[in-house]
Amino acid sequence: MTAAPLRKDAARNWHRIVEVGRRLVEEGTPIQLNDVARAAEVGVATVYRHFPTPEALVEAIAVPGLEAQVARAEEALAGDDPWVSLRDFLYAAVEAQITDPSLPPVFASAESALPRTAELKERLVGMFGQLLERAHAAGVADPAVTTADLVPLMCGVMFAATVHPAPSAPDRVATARRYLTVLLDGLRTR
Repeated sequence: MTAAPLRKDAARNWHRIVEVGRRLVEEGTPIQLNDVARAAEVGVATVYRHFPTPEALVEAIAVPGLEAQVARAEEALAGDDPWVSLRDFLYAAVEAQITDPSLPPVFASAESALPRTAELKERLVGMFGQLLERAHAAGVADPAVTTADLVPLMCGVMFAATVHPAPSAPDRVATARRYLTVLLDGLRTR
């Protein structure tokens, strides 16, 4: 069952709220829904009607990035070389998390506030597992390493890349790729 389309004024308010939320997330400012309402020039009740929690707003902001990651995973699954597909998907994942500040808190959260976010995260985990299984089946990835092992290791790569004193997002992406390469070298069978 899909939700009815929003009236024009409600859709306009939704977009204004999301724009303000995106700006706050990009600035690293914690989301306070009352502050979002003030900055979006809408009533507090309007914000809460669309987004009952700050987490729901952050997840709405992250949906395009999550959808892009799902599309990237689908491309990777269609690839011929299991190792290259897994590697390139993971490189794209760390780049997305470095360049889109809405993604890390969504991935770090154990519970999703929005059904769409939960669906996208579940699809990503499933496709990530399929990519790893393909690499195992091809004999190019250590069969002892599981998805459950790689998820926290990826979190470690992301953490290390963000605490590394890099002056810009491209520098942080390069650092994350370098750290991920070290991790992948340990995963790959010879």
